Amino acid sequence: MNDTNVFDLHLSPNIKEAFLFMITPLLIELFEEGFDVLISEINQYPDDSSLWTTFNEKEVAGGNLCLHIIGNVQHYLGAVLNDSGYMRNKDAEFKIKNVSKAKLIEEVEAAKVTMRDTLEQLSKSELQKLYPVQVLSTPVSTERFLFHVLQHLQFNTGQVQHHRKAHA
Repeated sequence: MNDTNVFDLHLSPNIKEAFLFMITPLLIELFEEGFDVLISEINQYPDDSSLWTTFNEKEVAGGNLCLHIIGNVQHYLGAVLNDSGYMRNKDAEFKIKNVSKAKLIEEVEAAKVTMRDTLEQLSKSELQKLYPVQVLSTPVSTERFLFHVLQHLQFNTGQVQHHRKAHA
């Protein structure tokens, strides 16, 4: 995949400015849709315990996938971009068990607030700068990395859906 930044393209300054003006509301809308789908998936589990069932030790439970999504957003958007103080424990995201559906949804809602607060405070110039931490194989702009985090939310929400259906 080509990581070309939209600003590396030969666009007029007015088009670049218009694009930056539109990108934040679009990202907020797409993240909120993703979080809403995740909440819907959590609500479709028949009970709290079904979020945590697995067929074998290699399978990741739906509840752990939810915790992983939450940790990813709280860390990469909240802590890195908005200095929220969130301390991620990625290992715990996959080890913790038996969190209730209500608590998971509460944590998803908190991640949604973090996302909105973070994206609303990012300036146009901050979106164009390199993301402050190199996570991918090459440095990318903050705007590009935000789309990566969005893809992570969507992919893992699909994994939650797969888990839910497999354990129905």
